Amino acid sequence: MRLLDRKEVKILPGLFAERMRLNRSYLCELDTRCLLQNYYLEAGVIMDGIQVLNDPSAARLHWGWEAPTCQLRGHFLGHWLSAAAAIVANEQDEELAVRIRFVVSELKRLQQLNEEGGSTPGWVAPIPEKYMDILMTDRYIWSPQYTMHKLLMGLTHVALWLDSQEALDVLSGLADWYLAWTEKATKRAEKNGGNNAVFAGEQAGMLEIWAELYAGTKDERYRILAERYADNGLFEVLDRDGDPLTDNHTNASIPLAHGAARMYEVTGEERWKKRVMTFWKKAVTERGMYATTGNNSGEFWIPPMRQGAYLSETDQEFCTVYNMVRLAEYLYAWTGETAYADYIERALYNGFLAQQSRVSGMPTYFLPMLPGSRKKWGSKTRDFWCCFGTMVQAQTLYPELIYSLDEQNRTIHVAQYIPSEAGIRMPEGDTVKLRQTTGMKNYSNQAFFDERGGGALSRWALAFTAQTDSDKPVTLSFRVPSWCDGLPRVMIDGASCDEKEVRSMIKDGSLTLTRAFMGEEVAIYFPDSPVFEPLPDEPGMAAVRSGPVVLAGLTKKEVILSGKDAAQILRQRMTHTYSTFPWQQDHYRTAGQEENITFVPLYEVEDEAYTVYFPIV
Repeated sequence: MRLLDRKEVKILPGLFAERMRLNRSYLCELDTRCLLQNYYLEAGVIMDGIQVLNDPSAARLHWGWEAPTCQLRGHFLGHWLSAAAAIVANEQDEELAVRIRFVVSELKRLQQLNEEGGSTPGWVAPIPEKYMDILMTDRYIWSPQYTMHKLLMGLTHVALWLDSQEALDVLSGLADWYLAWTEKATKRAEKNGGNNAVFAGEQAGMLEIWAELYAGTKDERYRILAERYADNGLFEVLDRDGDPLTDNHTNASIPLAHGAARMYEVTGEERWKKRVMTFWKKAVTERGMYATTGNNSGEFWIPPMRQGAYLSETDQEFCTVYNMVRLAEYLYAWTGETAYADYIERALYNGFLAQQSRVSGMPTYFLPMLPGSRKKWGSKTRDFWCCFGTMVQAQTLYPELIYSLDEQNRTIHVAQYIPSEAGIRMPEGDTVKLRQTTGMKNYSNQAFFDERGGGALSRWALAFTAQTDSDKPVTLSFRVPSWCDGLPRVMIDGASCDEKEVRSMIKDGSLTLTRAFMGEEVAIYFPDSPVFEPLPDEPGMAAVRSGPVVLAGLTKKEVILSGKDAAQILRQRMTHTYSTFPWQQDHYRTAGQEENITFVPLYEVEDEAYTVYFPIV
């Protein structure tokens, strides 16, 4: 099954489009000179006006993790390149395209200046070359390979998504540098004993990026580098079905699974696929998770089924949410199993949206789970935690998560319900145009379902229009979400399908229709209802979830909820607005409680105190 890429899908107005626009504005707001500041400093290039800083607070520089004093400085540029390249590929955004070309041309110039200044040929970086050699010693150094991976990743996406020869030229020089360095590091480890520096310093993403470059260019140098990064101790534990994750660094391990996934796609070797499947089992199936999909505390994996014991201010680092969605994306493409798409959907609402400020677009590093928590938003130029980078990439990922194509069976799978349209070229040469919108009643159209039926005021009343340019039949396959409360309701060109017809359409978690579509409108309503979702180790503590959306109680303290199920104690609240939709979505007020409180989607919480888990009586 092939996931449609960002060039084939356009996001239509709605919640996700709003967040994408917010993200693009931030990318454009950042000064390209500041994005390159540490690369200039390492190459000995003077930046105008800051040779001497009399007032550092007034200097237009990036601080926090991007400050010249931070050993991880310069990592954000790679994320910026990747996010900007994704937008250009999706929207042909010329403003960002111009800025990308400037950054890449500067990197090529700095690469030459470094060589003239005595660096090993090919080296271009925001950190000293010696940082990589320190990895071969017992001295502590903060993850230079992490920083270098981000640069390689950004350049790779520019090269492959935007057909940039200049980006490939810079990557070619870096590949030569890495061939020499990895050979030196391996020989040193063989001679002196100890660990091979190739696997030091949070290098996990390297395997995927070298495999990606080999797949895109067939350059043997990238295949050799992938092989040099392939022998990781985590894989040895997975091969014997062990648990390599508990209490280990979460975001240092997930990218290794990405690498295994890309190696499987490049080599076809089943051992790589098995490792990815086992990783998912150890990370999700056997470990459990918070209702939000998070599964780490303080950047480390929580022991299996112990989420309640680790409720804290530092749960759910955003980088882990982003990277687990990317892993689920690989698995969904291989298997077509809707459980992976269900996981992605929940992570989008309770991670991608919940950890991005709907006002400023800034991320929160963690998502606190304690009663009376508050989100801590980053600033635009003074923090640049790792989650800044994954957040700007996350908000460009939506187009590639929605649709996939099974070419052999002429089946288009709809995995995510996000307003969008796609132009899909079929193997036989014909084209299918597919448009998806929400059926929420607004000022310019009619509700799809009778208002008394409960579907008219729901984000899960969906409308699809399909148009083929041939008479060949096509199958549309719609994921039936695991949270769907009862049988979906289906209408085709205004005619309702009866219960028997709908049941006959559903198989293996999907609802399918096969015909030569000539512009018919298919309306589907997935009913949902608020439910309690308890913690695995504390069943008396539960979150409230409506569909995939986790609801936050607006309270500064722990409040006991009394009731058998969430639907019994919650009363929906509607308020007409002038935003994307004309009323609030998933807003509730408790009833019959000792202290009644308001519940809203966790992704709407900005600066309010909130609580996710409640004692249930």
